[in-house]
Amino acid sequence: MKFSDAALSTALVSLTLFSEQCNSFTTSTLQKHHQHQKLQQQRNRIEESLLSPFGLPLQHTKTKKKKQSLLHVSTSTEDSTDSSSSSANADGGEGNTNNSIISNEVLSGKRFSSSSIGIEVVDYASVSDQNSNMEKALTEAREKFLLTGILPESKHLMGINDEVVQEVGREIGQFEELVSDASLLQSTASYIRSKAKPGFFETRTTTSSEDTSTSTSTPFFSSDKQKYEALLDKAYEESGEVTSAFAKTFYLGTQLLPPEAQKAIWAVYVWCRRTDEIVDAPRNEGSDELNNEAMLQDLACWELRLENLWKYGEIEDVLDLPLLDSLVKYPDLPIEPFVDMIRGMLMDIPVLGVERYKEFDELHLYCYRVAGTVGLMSMPIFGTKNGITYQDAKESALSLGVAFQITNILRDVGEDAIKRKRIYLPTDHLKMFNVTEEQLFSQRLDQNYINLMKYEIDLARKYYQKAQEGVYMLSEESRLPVQTSLDCYRKILDKIEDNGYDSLTKRAYVDKWEKMRTIPFSWYRTQEELSKALPLPEDW
Repeated sequence: MKFSDAALSTALVSLTLFSEQCNSFTTSTLQKHHQHQKLQQQRNRIEESLLSPFGLPLQHTKTKKKKQSLLHVSTSTEDSTDSSSSSANADGGEGNTNNSIISNEVLSGKRFSSSSIGIEVVDYASVSDQNSNMEKALTEAREKFLLTGILPESKHLMGINDEVVQEVGREIGQFEELVSDASLLQSTASYIRSKAKPGFFETRTTTSSEDTSTSTSTPFFSSDKQKYEALLDKAYEESGEVTSAFAKTFYLGTQLLPPEAQKAIWAVYVWCRRTDEIVDAPRNEGSDELNNEAMLQDLACWELRLENLWKYGEIEDVLDLPLLDSLVKYPDLPIEPFVDMIRGMLMDIPVLGVERYKEFDELHLYCYRVAGTVGLMSMPIFGTKNGITYQDAKESALSLGVAFQITNILRDVGEDAIKRKRIYLPTDHLKMFNVTEEQLFSQRLDQNYINLMKYEIDLARKYYQKAQEGVYMLSEESRLPVQTSLDCYRKILDKIEDNGYDSLTKRAYVDKWEKMRTIPFSWYRTQEELSKALPLPEDW
């Protein structure tokens, strides 16, 4: 469905209701404004001293075995930016916090100028502490994998598990064409690489004794171009199905993009989804220590695969083809945010990672790595309007990632506590409102928790407000998809309010019809001159 045909007609119908809703919108907006002022005053009184978080037993999880694959791996690793030397490890009890380590990384972020709306946006791109336990563990896992190149066998592709298959409704990445023609995958990759500018990919030299399953020397034939394009299209289509299954609001936004950009965003999302599943997937290696070791080994392999794709154009499986093709089409697509996202996954590994965040700056680092990075991955695909650079739009892109992740955290407080034994809300925020960890684990709703949620929702909305400024910096064809995603996701905060601020036992949800009704208002907001001259009441 083209937005110009159907959604604009919906816009005309919806906007006729606009004047009728103005009075009620205005009243509610003024009430929220007064509430926000009070919450900001509370925020300014946060104490500098923090409570030490208490530890909790690790969650015992199950997993599936991983696929065996001998990779051509690079023996040279691009080092991330090294921050200041680490201090002694802080242990807040049974649960490891690693706060002394990430505090070095927190201090190394580039802070944008203070915002007039009372928030701070920090750029943590490529920030890492090579002395941290997390970095040392990943480096050790890389070295170990370089020696063997072998992972346990699995019936699925890496980053795909039974839960993903169940959500999508069928097996992922298992194409009949690849069974009948073993060389088709690598021939298709060679065909895609041939479309890149000369010298864009380096050429790897191999010896006769090395495995050539991912070799960039695999030939392709012009006469088979249709076969290659068909396989690539099928891989893109499956990437879209995965995106639709796991990120419905995000997927709705992609439906409003031009086809080429739409498919590239799907490719990026699937890579992110698989990265997340490497850490979140159930494991059953026999002990927590072995589970963590398996996660690290998979992440090390995944990072090496990423580096080889960017450096040599090498791919391992059919779902790598869309990302390779997107890199060729969008050569400014940076590898750094992809690497940073892997660091975000490290932060979620039990014991090794961060199980409690003492203050918001620490959580901000996590939000950047798992969500802000997606904005940086997407910007070269979305494009910017004339006169606006990547750097100009960066602060807003990072703000949107933080807003999205805070929204996720607020929506899933109860689920994270019960199913994952995780608390992402900063300890100093809990202390400020006299909310205890025990209260979250017992799912006890009271006025303290309600006040905490009001405060966090206000904070999230300020990041959405900052992100809104960047929509006009994007190319015209990308504004509506981004604005629609922003507006639909922001509505989750409204739903938390509608649920009486109970995100302990209730899940805030925006249904498909509500999302569709949002599109006309999102379109109105993308009309820069009109929406600034006559803003919607809720934007006052």
